[in-house]
Amino acid sequence: LESRMDRGRGPVATVLVQNGTLNAGDTFICGAVFGKVRAMFDDRGQPAKEAIPATPVEVLGLQGVPDAGDQFQVVDEARARHIVEYRQSKLREAALAKSATARITLDQLHEQLKAGEVKELPIVIKADVQGSVEVLSETLTKLSNEQVKLKIIHASVGAVTETDVLLASASNAIIIGFNVRPDRKASDLAQRENVDVRLHTIIYEVQDELKKAMTGLLEPVIKENYLGRADVRDTFRIKGVGTVAGCYIQDGIVKRDADVRVLRDNVVIYQGKISSLKRFKEDATEVRSGFECGIGVSNFNDVKVGDVLECFTIQKLAVAEAAV
Repeated sequence: LESRMDRGRGPVATVLVQNGTLNAGDTFICGAVFGKVRAMFDDRGQPAKEAIPATPVEVLGLQGVPDAGDQFQVVDEARARHIVEYRQSKLREAALAKSATARITLDQLHEQLKAGEVKELPIVIKADVQGSVEVLSETLTKLSNEQVKLKIIHASVGAVTETDVLLASASNAIIIGFNVRPDRKASDLAQRENVDVRLHTIIYEVQDELKKAMTGLLEPVIKENYLGRADVRDTFRIKGVGTVAGCYIQDGIVKRDADVRVLRDNVVIYQGKISSLKRFKEDATEVRSGFECGIGVSNFNDVKVGDVLECFTIQKLAVAEAAV
């Protein structure tokens, strides 16, 4: 039914048993992924040793993240390995068969379409869950028209990594990130390699942006300015205030009243405003890299140790400025 990469547990698949009984320790194949049932959890999150027909369970023990809709079959180990190796080789052949075109960004595509040139736009898609990957792949592929063809060269679950950036660089593609963020190394590499990374949290915004670019209407009027990142080292519950995160500023600067994203394993779990910023017991307007501080996130009390707070501001530009 669905699959995702879970922090601490690895690949997790949600399956619905149709016939037979699924037991802990069973060897299985799911699309091009091999695995052995290491643990199962029912719809209430409780451990389960077996699952009978019509029972939905979460399965741990996969070697990778399968596609939503892949058939989950229990087979003997030797046969499972043989089938998966064959399917993976076919997937590799299909990936190598994809051709590359000249590197392009959405803004360059806008200019070239104005000049009447026909282009092909390769895309790398990264999303938080497999269902989103499939919806984006299907939606964006349907946007192809006579002027430009969209080609999905890679689509998978998880944060934007250095490997994704290198693939996009080699294939001259742009990267679409849905509800995920690039890690710091991937972000730096994308800048060095001149790879266009577009990050979104709403599917129709991805569709609208590409549609406008393809019809020569792309006019960026909103610019996001990255400020800095803070690692959550501890959390404190304060009566009347809520949860305050004890943070270490990893890089850049954090400003009070700026916008903030809460990242957990590089996946965006909340976006809002910084409600409070303190150094020791004193209010602060900003805290720079290398210092510790307390950060409160407006209307969000589920901050946990290990989360990353990404601070940014939104700048609205006039159409003329954006075009420059």
